[in-house]
Amino acid sequence: MKTSKKIISAILLTTSMLSAQTLVTVDGTSITQSDVDSALMNATQGRFNQVPPEKQIEFRRQVLEQLVAKELIYGDAKKTGILKSKDFNEEYQKVQEKVKKEIAVQIWQKQQLDKVTVSKKESKKYYDDNRGEFKEPDSVHARHILVKTKEEADALLKDLKLKGKALKEKFIALAKEKSVGPSGPKGGDLGYFAQGQMVPEFNDKVFSMKVGTVSKPVKTQFGYHLIYLEDKKDAKNLSYEEVKSFIEQRLKLEKFKTTIAATMKKLQEKATIQ
Repeated sequence: MKTSKKIISAILLTTSMLSAQTLVTVDGTSITQSDVDSALMNATQGRFNQVPPEKQIEFRRQVLEQLVAKELIYGDAKKTGILKSKDFNEEYQKVQEKVKKEIAVQIWQKQQLDKVTVSKKESKKYYDDNRGEFKEPDSVHARHILVKTKEEADALLKDLKLKGKALKEKFIALAKEKSVGPSGPKGGDLGYFAQGQMVPEFNDKVFSMKVGTVSKPVKTQFGYHLIYLEDKKDAKNLSYEEVKSFIEQRLKLEKFKTTIAATMKKLQEKATIQ
């Protein structure tokens, strides 16, 4: 099978069998799904999942072609003696030295961080002195149906003269079918959000509603919304146990910065820096 056909077959296989490991072999060297995923994440700075679905297959094809090309070139480089050349060894030694320093610095920093300890007394005192930081605000769990006109919203509202489980199920079905908002396919689910996270008109309405009810049409800059309030959570103070690990990590990093600053000062005093 020609290389181009193998790559196309591998891409098609990838989209249907994500658990498959080896996609292509080049002179006995395997290129795996993990290799492609890693290259895609590096190329998109970790945002490959945000790439439109219609472009993802093309990106995968390009990356797989690049990985195949790299293996072909590397194979030819070995055959033609490049790995034994002076130029290669000089560049390779530079890279080795750079990597050696980077790894040494990382391990040194980790060892310094591991030496830092935070006592329960210290973390508890921070919690007591800063209780205002650990307050969870009011929040609601809501769904919505977004349409362009009030007439559309009014028509949908007539289909929601229900109660309880039947109302929720009907609302979800209509959201999937009629909503033009990005949450439509999820039944209009917006998850939990706190005061001030939504536009004012939407925010004011949803926080005044009763759980299990649907609002009248709410106009915003995006269109007209019907809102279903699924749940409400009152503001509460988080307990020490709930935030203990967060506090310990924060205090540890603060101590670490102070310790490193002092250590670096001593190292600079001992070193010859010209």
